[in-house]
Amino acid sequence: MSMTPQQIAEAVRDAMFANDRASKALGMEILAIGPGTATLTMTIREDMLNGLDICHGGVVTTLADSAFAFACNAYNEATVASGFSVDLIAPGRLGDRLTATAGEVALAGRTGVYDITVRNQRDELVAVFRGNSYRLKGRKVVETLE
Repeated sequence: MSMTPQQIAEAVRDAMFANDRASKALGMEILAIGPGTATLTMTIREDMLNGLDICHGGVVTTLADSAFAFACNAYNEATVASGFSVDLIAPGRLGDRLTATAGEVALAGRTGVYDITVRNQRDELVAVFRGNSYRLKGRKVVETLE
């Protein structure tokens, strides 16, 4: 029996998250997954604050990067980042619940472009992230699928 693209995305999500120590350590949760899309959330903790008592920009970027990773791997083709840019728009504060929403902009051959927005619980824009992906030739995320 063949799996649907959504079922493949969900199986890849489960396999990747089971081994994703960084995302788990930061308390990230996956709210949604689909082919080329992912939504992750995380609450800003005390240990994520910098010396100005705002969320470290690297932590915000890591949330966006994790959403990017789940979105671009959802096809079960092992995919890595070849680069990204991030603009920090507003600070995250202790207790804020940040949500990163990733969507595919373009996918051609082994490369892709993904846009990710990070918003807080008030739907205020915190960051925008654009990631470039590169598919590894012939490698599956989960070898037993399809």
